[in-house]
Amino acid sequence: MASAEYSPAVLRTRPVAMGHWRAFLAVARHLNFRAAADELALTQSAVSRQIQALEEEVGVALFLRHTRAVELTSAGAQLQRAVGPALERMDAAVRLVRQTAGRRSVAITTWASFASMWLIPRMEEFQRDNPGIDIRIDASDVQVDLETSDVDLALRYAMPAGATQGGIRLFGEQLAVVASPWLLKSGKPLRTPADVAQFTLIEAGDAHRTHYLEYLSWRRWFDTRDLTKLQPQRWLYFNYAHQIVQAALAGQGLALARMPLIADALASGDLVEVLPGHRIDSPLAYWLMVGPRSVHRPEIKAFCAWLQVQAEATRQAIGDVPDTDLNDNLDGA
Repeated sequence: MASAEYSPAVLRTRPVAMGHWRAFLAVARHLNFRAAADELALTQSAVSRQIQALEEEVGVALFLRHTRAVELTSAGAQLQRAVGPALERMDAAVRLVRQTAGRRSVAITTWASFASMWLIPRMEEFQRDNPGIDIRIDASDVQVDLETSDVDLALRYAMPAGATQGGIRLFGEQLAVVASPWLLKSGKPLRTPADVAQFTLIEAGDAHRTHYLEYLSWRRWFDTRDLTKLQPQRWLYFNYAHQIVQAALAGQGLALARMPLIADALASGDLVEVLPGHRIDSPLAYWLMVGPRSVHRPEIKAFCAWLQVQAEATRQAIGDVPDTDLNDNLDGA
C-alpha cells in the first residue's frame, strides 16, 4: 500500500534526528525493511517507525510501499543523493578522530608556495628524527586565527607589523633574476640589466593590484636600474610563486624570484642567478607564529627548534643577517 500524502502545512524546520537518516539510508540501499533492520540491529517495526517519523518531518513520502517491494519516490532519491555522501564524510571524520586520539601532532598553516618550495622538501628530516609526531599542513592564503582555531603554528609572509607581533623572524629576502641553464644557452646576451628585455619576463599576475606584491615586481626592478621605459619581449603571468619558479625551471623566461624559496634550486644548479650584482631588497620577511594554547607542548617546542635550525641554514645560504630587534623569542619555543 502506498504511503499517505503529506500536507505542506505540517512542514517543520527543526533538525532531523540522525537515527532517522541512518534508517532512511539503510532502507534506500536495500529497498527492504527487514534487510535494513538487520543491518541496523533493530526490529523491522522500529525501522518502519523511524521512516514514518522522517516522512512526517520532511512533509513528503520517501518510499512507496508495495506488497512485496519498496520503491524510492523522487523526493526520496533526491535526499539519498544528498544525505548519503554527507553521512559518509561524517563517519570518515569520526574514524580519523578516533585513530588520532592521544597521538602527538603539529598542525601548521601556511601558504601553498612556501609549503611546496621550502617546508615540505625539509620535512623528511624532522619525521625521521621524530617518528611519533604527526604533521598536518593546511596550505591556504586565508590567515588563520591561532587563538580560536585548532592550528598550532603559522608560517607567515609579511612586513613587521601587528600581524607578526610576538612572532619569530625566520629570514628576510632579496629578489634575484634567475633562469634555467637551458634558456641561457639560447645565445642571447645577458650581461647588463637592459638585456633582460630580450627574454620573456615572468611575474605575479596581481603584482600591481596588491600593495605588498609591488615590492616583488619587475617594474620596481626596472625603476631601481633607471630602466623605467624598458619593455620585455613578452610577459608571462602566474598567480603563485611556485608557478613562477616552475616556469623558470622549464626555460620559459626570466623570473624575479624570492631568494629563500629558490636557494635549493640555485645550489643544485637547476636555476642560475643571472646579473648577481643586481638583486633588490624586499621589506617582507618570513615569520613563525605559535598559538597560545600550543606553545608549551613538547612536540611544538621540538618542531619550532627544528624549524629555527632550518631557517638558520637558509639565512646562511642567502646571506641574510636578521635585525635582532625584530626577532622576538617565544617563551619556551
